[in-house]
Amino acid sequence: VTSIGAPAAIGPYSQAIKAGDLVFVSGCIPLDPGTAQIVEGGIEAQTTQALKNLKAVVEASGSELGKVVKTTVFLKDMNDFVVVNGLYEKFFGNHKPARSAVEVARLPKDVLFEIECIAK
Repeated sequence: VTSIGAPAAIGPYSQAIKAGDLVFVSGCIPLDPGTAQIVEGGIEAQTTQALKNLKAVVEASGSELGKVVKTTVFLKDMNDFVVVNGLYEKFFGNHKPARSAVEVARLPKDVLFEIECIAK
């Protein structure tokens, strides 16, 4: 799966892969798809951009946000969880996929937030 609405993969992987009725979306980080640069503005701006990138890839696969069944959220600092959770809730609305959220030592390009998902 490839979407021009999200930045190209920055390594030897695909934006997403379809396997039967499932779509496995690779980790989306807060890169601006037009410039491939990290968006400025801290955790809110980075979370918002990464979620937009996720949506673009999910939709390019022929699926939609309401069909996301599982997400994994990676945070550089768990102290950002409340802010991220609020943005995540607005993004998915009434749809509530299963989710894991973990703090990690480091993310690609030293971003603050990354998200991956599985959709049907």
